[in-house]
Amino acid sequence: MTKYYIAGHRGMVGGAILKRLEARKTAGEDICILTRTHSELDLTDQDQVRAFMQEEQPDKVILAAAKVGGIHANNTYPAEFIYENLMIECNVIHQAYAAGVRTLLQLGSSCIYPKAVAQPMKEDALLTGTLEPTNEPYAIAKIAGIKLCESYNRQYGVDYRSVMPTNLYGPGDNFHPENSHVLPALIRRFHEAARDGIEEVVIWGSGKPRREFLHVDDMAEASLFVLDLDKSTYQANTEPMLSHINVGCGTDISILELAEMVAEITGFEGKITNDPSKPDGTMRKLMDVGRLSDLGWSASISLRRGIEQTYDWFKEEYSTKDLRK
Repeated sequence: MTKYYIAGHRGMVGGAILKRLEARKTAGEDICILTRTHSELDLTDQDQVRAFMQEEQPDKVILAAAKVGGIHANNTYPAEFIYENLMIECNVIHQAYAAGVRTLLQLGSSCIYPKAVAQPMKEDALLTGTLEPTNEPYAIAKIAGIKLCESYNRQYGVDYRSVMPTNLYGPGDNFHPENSHVLPALIRRFHEAARDGIEEVVIWGSGKPRREFLHVDDMAEASLFVLDLDKSTYQANTEPMLSHINVGCGTDISILELAEMVAEITGFEGKITNDPSKPDGTMRKLMDVGRLSDLGWSASISLRRGIEQTYDWFKEEYSTKDLRK
């Protein structure tokens, strides 16, 4: 039996990975899946994580837990973003090693790459320039996670891997009006505008920045694909201190074009305007997914189909809730 521990199983990505592992178990694969809620296990607490790892002795760890948010949240809570993410990574990775875990997958973010970097962004762009100021604390924490995995691999011979997803969305996303990422924020705003008969929706920035979006179900599939690669294949396609793998769909869209797509899907027929006084962030963020493609994986869910599915989930999930909260 293989015992998996998913850190962050209640999050969007962790939840999608959990469903896929549960499907494997139902199909007859001999696996055990470990999960803990935050109230059961505080991943920023070293003693709690040590006790959990020593008691449960998982075979494989999937580190999907993180403190995440959009531009507003990153600007407002920079100390929380760097502290909590560093503590989670340090505790889970080190205590996994101390408990004898040989295989671990850590999920990061495309924000690890410099602000001014050639597009699409290749893995070797890491640490070649200055980070985007709006999310630098979070990015530094995610870079540290990569280097933790690589350092433990070098010193202790374990097999700890990192995948760097582009912007993710899908069922289970955060639709908070202030702390969410751009796509769920747009879904909620256009839904409310269409529902309430509002004639105009204002979006942050110029609308010109381009972003890549990957459905969470594709991310879950890619994560398990990378985790399942045999060690020789993984090492043959990476480098000891450049071992992370980008995960994306390989195409991008402008924020204005995205807003227009969301407006159409949600039934909003009013006017879309821009607020150039708000920050744009990085003007373009597109992942080079050649490394993952060469290994045999590519995304399968189109952006329109993914947004439609996510909007259906949003309407069902929030149909009886007060969307003002």
